[in-house]
This record gives sequence, C-alpha cells and structure tokens, in this order.
Amino acid sequence: MTESTKYNPTELEEKWYAYWLTHNYFHSEPDERTPYTIVIPPPNVTGVLHMGHMLNNTIQDVLIRRARLKGFNACWVPGTDHASIATEAKVVAKLKEQGIQKSELTREQFLEHAWEWTHQYGGVILEQLKKLGCSCDWERTKFTMDEELSASVIKVFVDLYNKGLIYRGYRMVNWDPEAKTTLSDEEVIYEERQGFLYHIKYHIEGSDDHLVIATTRPETIFGDTAVCINPNDQRWQHLKGKKAIVPICNRAIPIIEDEYVDTEFGTGCLKVTPAHDPNDKVLGDKHQLEVIDIFNDDATLNSNGLHYKGKDRFVVRKEIVAELEQIGSLLKKETYTNKVGTSERTKAVIEPRLSDQWFLKMDTLIKPAMKAVLEDETIKLYPKKFENTYRHWVENVRDWNISRQLWWGQQIPAYYYGEGKDQYVVAESKVEALILAKEKSGNANLTEADLRQDEDALDTWFSSWLWPMSVFNGVLEPENREIKYYYPTNDLVTGPDILFFWVIRMIVAGYEYKGERPFGNVYLTGLVRDKQRRKMSKSLGNSPDALKLIADYGADGVRVGLLLSSAAGNDLLFDEALCQQGKGFGNKLWNAYQLVKGWQVAEVAQPAAAKLAIEWFESKFNAVLTEVEDHFEKYRISDALMAIYKLAWDDFCSWLLEMVKPEYGKPMDKATYQGVVAAFENLLKLLHPFMPFLTEEIWQSLASHTPEQALIVATYPTVQPYDEKLLAEFDFAAEVIAGIRTVRKEKNIPFKTPLSLSVLNKEEVSSRFDVVITKMGGLEAITEVSAAIDGAMSFRVKANEYFIPMEGAVNVEEELKKLQEELTYTQGFLESVRKKLSNEKFVNSAPAAVVDNERKKEADALAKIATIEKSIKQLTANK
Repeated sequence: MTESTKYNPTELEEKWYAYWLTHNYFHSEPDERTPYTIVIPPPNVTGVLHMGHMLNNTIQDVLIRRARLKGFNACWVPGTDHASIATEAKVVAKLKEQGIQKSELTREQFLEHAWEWTHQYGGVILEQLKKLGCSCDWERTKFTMDEELSASVIKVFVDLYNKGLIYRGYRMVNWDPEAKTTLSDEEVIYEERQGFLYHIKYHIEGSDDHLVIATTRPETIFGDTAVCINPNDQRWQHLKGKKAIVPICNRAIPIIEDEYVDTEFGTGCLKVTPAHDPNDKVLGDKHQLEVIDIFNDDATLNSNGLHYKGKDRFVVRKEIVAELEQIGSLLKKETYTNKVGTSERTKAVIEPRLSDQWFLKMDTLIKPAMKAVLEDETIKLYPKKFENTYRHWVENVRDWNISRQLWWGQQIPAYYYGEGKDQYVVAESKVEALILAKEKSGNANLTEADLRQDEDALDTWFSSWLWPMSVFNGVLEPENREIKYYYPTNDLVTGPDILFFWVIRMIVAGYEYKGERPFGNVYLTGLVRDKQRRKMSKSLGNSPDALKLIADYGADGVRVGLLLSSAAGNDLLFDEALCQQGKGFGNKLWNAYQLVKGWQVAEVAQPAAAKLAIEWFESKFNAVLTEVEDHFEKYRISDALMAIYKLAWDDFCSWLLEMVKPEYGKPMDKATYQGVVAAFENLLKLLHPFMPFLTEEIWQSLASHTPEQALIVATYPTVQPYDEKLLAEFDFAAEVIAGIRTVRKEKNIPFKTPLSLSVLNKEEVSSRFDVVITKMGGLEAITEVSAAIDGAMSFRVKANEYFIPMEGAVNVEEELKKLQEELTYTQGFLESVRKKLSNEKFVNSAPAAVVDNERKKEADALAKIATIEKSIKQLTANK
C-alpha cells in the first residue's frame, strides 16, 4: 500500500512500468487461448514522439490492454520503418557536416554510416512510447531492414517478377530533386500556388510572322521540340507545316497539329516539351518528336540549358524572363494560380522526368482488396465514410513505381550481365543470379564478377506492405507456428493519410501471399490539429512537446485528454486544457481512493441506505458496461471513455461514496466497505486500458495482490442482468435530492438543520429510496400528503409536488427583507422593459428578434414577481 497521500503521476509511471516489464506481462507466445493481435504502424526510425503518434498509440494500447483483461492472448508487435528518403537525407546531412559528400563514398561505405546513424538515433521513438504506457511486446520489436524482413522483401520481389507482375519501364516519373529519387504518384501532394503565366513570342522560320505560347515554366523552353495547334483552330491555319524558332537557343522546331490542344486555354498554341511533362510525352510519342532532357538530378540545368548550365531551375526562371524581355520575346506576364506537385517527404517541387524505373502491375492484384472492403466487408473500415476514399483509390489504381534512386533500403535484386537493356536477371542472391545469367546469355564463362546489381533501392512501402506477415516471418516460412497462430491480426489503428500508401497495399499483399485478409478492422483516427484547425507542424510552432505534456500532466492525464475528444475519423482540435482535464480526473479518482482508504471498518449493522446504494451502483455499472461494450463494438472509443468517465465521476464519486459515507467519527460496516471496494475494483478494470498507471496503483493499494493478481492481468467484468426499475427510481430520487439542496442553498439552511419533507405523490413513486433521500437531504421525516401545504417551500419532480415547511428553518424577518429587496429590483427592471416596449419608434424600427427578446424579459419578470409575492404571502401567513 502506498504511503503518499498526494497524487504523483511521474512516480507511479516509473514504478508500475518497471513492475509490468519485470513480470513480463506484455510478452505473448502462442498457446491455447484465442489470440488478439495488433501490429504497430511502424514509425520512421528517424522519428520522435509527436501528437499523432500519441493519439494513435494510445488507442492501440487501450485495445490491447482491454483484450488482455478479457482473457485473450494479447500480442502488440512494435517496430520501426527504415524510411528510405528521410533517413538517407539525415545521413547525407550528417556527412556534409563532416565535410563528406555521398558521391565520394561507395555504397558499402555509405551504408556503414547509415547503420551507425540508425543504431545511434533509431528507435528513440519506441523508448518514448514506453513513457506513454504502451504495453508492446518489446521482445518482438522489428525493423524493416532486419535480416528476415529484408529477405522477405527480396523473395516477394522475385516472386512477383517471375509472375510477370514486375517490369522495368522507361516512363515519365515524379522526380524529387532534393532527395534525388523518384516518387510514386501517391507521394506527390498537389498545392495551389500563385505564379505567372508568361506569353512568349516564337518567330516563324523564314518570315516576319510569329506565334505566341503561354507557359508557367519559361525555363523549359530549352526542351521544346514542337509547337502544337488544334487543326480546327481557324486562327492558326496559316502556320500548318511551318517551323517555329525557340527564343534564346534559336532552334527550329516543327508546328504540329493535334486535337489535344485546348483552343480556349492561353493562346491556342502549345509548346511541347516531351522530357518534362507527362502529357507532352504522350503527344511526343504520337508525333515521334525528339526528347531533350534539360535537367540534372538536382533540378539544375544541364548543358542543354546553354549559358544557364549549373543554375537552379527557379533562379533560371527569373533570369530567363529578364532575357526574354530584353530580346523582345516576352509579350506579357499575368498572375496565374495553378496546382504544383510537391514531395510529401521533402516538400520540394516535383520535376516530371523520363527515367528507367521498376513498376508493379496493380490491376489484377487489387481485385481481392476491392472485394474484401467494398463487397463482402471481410475487412471493415471505421468510420464507414472512408469507404468512399478507399473506393476512389482502388478503382483508379495505377502501376506502382517501386524503385527509388537511394542506397538506404533493400537493393533491387536485378543483376546485369551486359550493357543491353534486357541483359539482366532477377534472383534472390548473386549465386542464383549467375546460374540464370549463364542460361539466359548462353555464356557459360560468366562469373559473379561479371554481374552488376541494380543500384536502386525499393520503395519503403514495398517493405512495410508485408508488415503483418513479415513480423511473424510468414513470408520466408509460411507455415511456421507464429504466423498460423497470430495471422490474420485483429485491429489496425492508423491515419487516413496512409490509407492508400499502406493499408490498401497490406490488404493486397495479404491476399496474394496468405490468401486471406491481414486484419479484420481498420480504425482510422483523425489528424491532431490546433485550436485554429491548423495541422500541427514544427514550422508553425504549434506542436507541443509530447514528453513535456507527459511530465506536466502525467501519461494517464494526456491519454484521457486526447481520447475524450477524439471520435474516429474526425480531427482532434488539441488544447492543453484537455490534458488538464485528464489530470483533474486522475485527482478525482485519487481522492476517492484516499476517502475509501481512510474509513474505519467495524462489525456493525449495515444501514438500509448503504445497502440500497450498493445494489443501485451494481445495476448502474452493468447498464454502463452494456453501453461501453456497444461503443467498443462500433469502435467509438471516445464515447466508451466518456461513459466510463461519467460513471466514475458522477455515479461512483458524487453519488455512491456520498450515499454510503458513515456519519462523522463513526465506523463503516464491513458489508458496505466490501461492496464499495468491489465496485471500485470493477470501475478500475474498465478504466485500466485508458489510465493504466493510476488504476494499477489504486488496485494494488486497495488490497494485497500477488503478481498473478495484478490489475493488468485481472478479469474484465462481464455484463450481468440489471434492474432498470431500480435505476429509474434512483434517477427520480436524485432529482428530489437536488430539489432539497436547491431549497437549502436558496434559503441558506445549513445541512445540520434537519428538514421535513412532504410529498403529493401523483406519480405513485415507490418509497424504496426514501432512506437515501432522508440521508442525502438531511431530513428528519418524509410523509405523504393528499393536498398542497400552505406556507411551505415547494418544488416539482415530474407530476409530484414536494413541500418543505420553513417554520423554524429560516429567519422569517430576514427572508422577508431579502424577498422585498428582490421584488423591488424586479419591479424596477419590469418598468424599464415596459418603457422600451411602449416606445413606438423602438417597436417599429428594431429587428423583430430584439423586440421579441424584450417581450420575453417582460414575461419572465412578471412570472418572477408572482413567485416572490407568493413566497412573501406564505411567510407572512406563518409569522
């Protein structure tokens, strides 16, 4: 039992987390129990705990702790993602600080630095999750670059290639010039930005005539290989078959015709740059145009950019506009808003670029994922509204660009044995590749030294899409004991922003490699935003330090604060006051525990009011438990917490403890004490998933428990039958008690002054709760009457009227004086309102709502005057 009387969250957190780890409660092994499995959405190995992680992992911990209490073999697998782009960027930046360029290193040397960085800084976030109370099976911690997981990725790549689903293609891709890698379409964020539309003159070869093109990117004119007009556009019929001269580089390019050109946009003349625009590439292929690449991989211009060689594209944009103006080729520029693609990771503006890349065909692979969610609901999304987003993605899926121009990640297992485009083989190892290469080339003299492995790494998502299987080694050993026991997993908790990147792809992989769903339910959290609805970010400075919040309010307080206002799929408008509310709730429970702990228990008779109070709370508990189970069934976790919160704050602390509290200086009977402790323990079981530290402390302090009896592994309550009539009678009694307390407050009657209560029982309410009303209302008697009592204070509950005689309870002279003052004030107020209403100008010119409000004030004042006059009359009659 704890000695401290003050609630100290930090002390409790350190004590109980160490206790849970010591007794290995988080660890799971396959056994005869039903498994309940969650795999963590692996945070970037570069990451630190932020508000999104706090919300997401708190929800997962609630689900896993509840499953553990319900007797499931609960397994929560933690881990981190190698995050190719983010991690490589951090390693490159660190090397730069040391005066080392990535280009100066071999791949092996660079990877040594990357692993060193990962071992030093990686996994910090997992340690921080422990501060939050997360009960992950830390012995199972995985990393997407672990040997087994990497081997799984390579095996899957080879398998899909052999099935004809992975191919190499020269395509227009999204190029991130900062990370110097390609991105999939889903990793590009389109933002509306204001720029300019430049109107540029192109002279017609061999004449004084010219045409005008409109572009937002004048720096790309060096890559122009045609100007296109619509054959139906009468304005440009005279240009057919001629050539235009590209300004500055003075290169002659053909004027071609195609109905693709929108006659309404710009000037009706379209510059065609096949190397740097996906639509222009399609046009270029159709008309067999030359392709001129003008950019280096960092988006500086190459030698095709002439005297701008080596300069950044945005610098060139400004300088080339000035040069075009100087030579008379810039006709005008106008403000223009368009959508610009940016990298999700680096925020750099994406550059369309032609490149050899690896792609995965998705059209057939996606079909089981469509069926599972949208047809037979084998997998359910919560909330259901996200099915529309899901449908959009799966019905518009494109082939997945899975290669990245990075070194950190699983290296693509393609081995080149010659310089030709098709002179490669795909294999899990170099040894296997050599056998295939000899066979394909017909050259038996090839050696491993002749093989060159593809330099690219695989997209990080190509690793994490296997996560629910690979963490149990289900790809390499598909029949192993663990994958057969834990797969499919139960619940996935993640954000809607990675519904496509990760969730859909895991479903695809699950059906392809296990023939079944990877999980049954997907709970999609909202984003954590600030009070102004802004997304939290470092740049805005609106994202609080997660660890500081835990230090200030306790992990339990932060967890409750986050979850109280976090309905599934809806953004959470974070306010630190939420955490203060969570901490305040913790204090309330702590004070309740201190009260219970302080009671003296003796072998005395149980009061009727206490016995009834225990019976009532048991029924109330089961009614709320029924509601809570329904909320969990529908993944309304915020609603479940709110129901438990009210049960604890209102029903347990404010009602039950007050109803059973013994008179000052007197002991409590044993039966009542045991009933209160049992009620408290059941309440702690419901609260434990949400507030693990405080509940374990109170549980262990209320009674002596062995490690096998710790709250974390206790038995969750099951719904028992409850008496609805009893609950309804209590609710009625509670209103009566509230009425008595209102009278005491209004008349300043102290609780120690006993009152008598008479009831005109038109509702025919049972007298069962009279013992409770008597105790809680400080009454000496309750009697039924057949008519109203004159000269008494009265109040109503539904059709019932209650009367409290004031004789001896109040100082009549003082009360009359107070009522007279209130009457004089209200009469003066009424006069001022009537004066306003008698003013025709006000009534005719003021808005109807304002006039109606004044009339309501008049009616309220008249009703109040009538009540005061009645009270004065009653008191005067009793003098």
